[in-house]
Amino acid sequence: MSNRQPQRSLARTRSDLSEFLRHHRARLTPADVGLPTRGGRRTPGLRREEVALLAGVGLTWYTWFEQGRDIQVSESFLLNVSKALRLDDAECCHLFLLAHQRPPPSQAYQPASVSAHIQQLLDDLSNRPAYVFNLRWGVVAWNAAADDLLDFGGRNPAERNLMQMMFADPDMRRRLPDWREDAQRLVAQFRCDLTGTPDEPSIRTLIDDLKKLSPDFRRWMEQPDMTGYSRGIGTIVAQSGERLRFQHEVLTVDEHRHLRMVVYFRNEAEDG
Repeated sequence: MSNRQPQRSLARTRSDLSEFLRHHRARLTPADVGLPTRGGRRTPGLRREEVALLAGVGLTWYTWFEQGRDIQVSESFLLNVSKALRLDDAECCHLFLLAHQRPPPSQAYQPASVSAHIQQLLDDLSNRPAYVFNLRWGVVAWNAAADDLLDFGGRNPAERNLMQMMFADPDMRRRLPDWREDAQRLVAQFRCDLTGTPDEPSIRTLIDDLKKLSPDFRRWMEQPDMTGYSRGIGTIVAQSGERLRFQHEVLTVDEHRHLRMVVYFRNEAEDG
């Protein structure tokens, strides 16, 4: 019994994989993907050869894959098929699971971004700084209040990262009177967020670079037990010179891509 059950489970997954691919192939037309429309189609949707062409993979290999044959496919193959079939991020992750592979890092499939509704929600919080960041703690969206406070718009995209801002930006550090406490709490949360997640090369590179740059970051990242966690900066000196204190709330925006929104609330009783 113990030897047969995995085989039945594997066969069922391959059947699900075939059904999944056929379903998503059938929902697209050549016009949807920029291909010329030709007559004589007996069934709706894209043909296998069209999916293979769009994905840049061999027709025979894609056919075997859709049929659920016992073949090994690479991450790049699955990503190319996902893009050819216009899968969203959740569907891409599901395809990887059906193919018995771990889902890819979020940035591998599509650049992190937020929907128009999430951006509108950010903008509606006109009196509260708020931003959305990913697993790497890169900031991907923000509102005007957050821009006034942290100058996301004035930074290069590669520099819109909370860890880099804390440890690699001397101007930012000068505006944080409680830098050591804030930075240590942020690193504690950063370490917590990475627990049990894939070891993404971009995150490993970020950590290695910051360890070389900052002895404090290196020590706090390697320290196993720390008290106090935070996903936001507690005390900031505004451009006007006013010392502002904040508390934070965190909302999940997209669990598959590890996108979260941080909203800053003024602690006016403690403002200096």
